[in-house]
Amino acid sequence: MIIKTGKFVSHAGALQWGSGKVLDVNDNRATILFSDGVSRKIAASHFDTLQPAEAASYLPPPEVVAVVKARPAPRKAKKETLTPAEG
Repeated sequence: MIIKTGKFVSHAGALQWGSGKVLDVNDNRATILFSDGVSRKIAASHFDTLQPAEAASYLPPPEVVAVVKARPAPRKAKKETLTPAEG
């Protein structure tokens, strides 16, 4: 199988990953975003484990909205109290 950017594939040895979309390909490896939300780099020597997949079978991972945590208000510094001079 020829791996090209934008193609949809599945990994024969890891069907639990779901289908994936090929994001980048070079001579050594392909970067694929699978339906489980994990981007994986597959070595060229393992391209034979990739199979063509239907575009409809690819479910892009849901976008995660960053939650901003509320921070407590900073504490005010205590004023130094002056003690009366002994005397």
